[in-house]
Amino acid sequence: MKTRLPILFIMITLAIDAMGIGLIMPVMPDLIRQLRNTDLASAAMWGGVLATSFAVMQFLFSPMIGNLSDRFGRRRVLLVSLFFMALDYLVMAVAGTIWLLLAGRIVGGITAATRSTATAYMADISSATDKAKNFGLVSAAFGIGFVLGPLIGGMLSTFGARAPFYAAAALAAGNFVFGYFILPETVTDAIRRPFEWRRANPLGALKHISRLPKLKALMAVHFLYSTPFLSTPRSGPISLANALAGTG
Repeated sequence: MKTRLPILFIMITLAIDAMGIGLIMPVMPDLIRQLRNTDLASAAMWGGVLATSFAVMQFLFSPMIGNLSDRFGRRRVLLVSLFFMALDYLVMAVAGTIWLLLAGRIVGGITAATRSTATAYMADISSATDKAKNFGLVSAAFGIGFVLGPLIGGMLSTFGARAPFYAAAALAAGNFVFGYFILPETVTDAIRRPFEWRRANPLGALKHISRLPKLKALMAVHFLYSTPFLSTPRSGPISLANALAGTG
């Protein structure tokens, strides 16, 4: 029980992070048309911009948020991210312009860039014999969120284009409350590290990690594996165009 609830919190956090794009994708066609009063091609372009901005922010800020957690603690960083994630989804739920929606996607990508921190927390609370199993739970939680996001978003779309945003805000707020009461801090003075820009920027982090023996090849294989999967038509602007045309 000492670690079970924190592990559950970490899994929910990762699932919510992974839902970030998929949860709102089913309603993006209608929402963009409401905000822009535009044609299919323009809506598809904006859908790609919104999805890309979210992913780019995750890439840019994940090392920084991880380094902040090394300095200020995992608990504080995870809870602050969830708090602002809930506020961000509420702002997007009432957004009246495409620019406010884009700003919301940018902030949302930053607040969802906590996978490194969540993984570090899992490492902190795992014994040597449990690390492989618990890291498997990390991947499983991310996969669950990736699958459930479009499913929940599609079901909620029957209640309107704004409904998934309110649901996402409720999930983030509920997990914030859950973590506030059950999540202990794992960063002690013995393992605390100062914040360093060298490790906080994504290019510096990649350079630092690539120095570890044989890890460069593993990273290359993972990149080659992930790119085709994430570049399929249903994960990008083409899926949005298909949805708008009624063929997706």
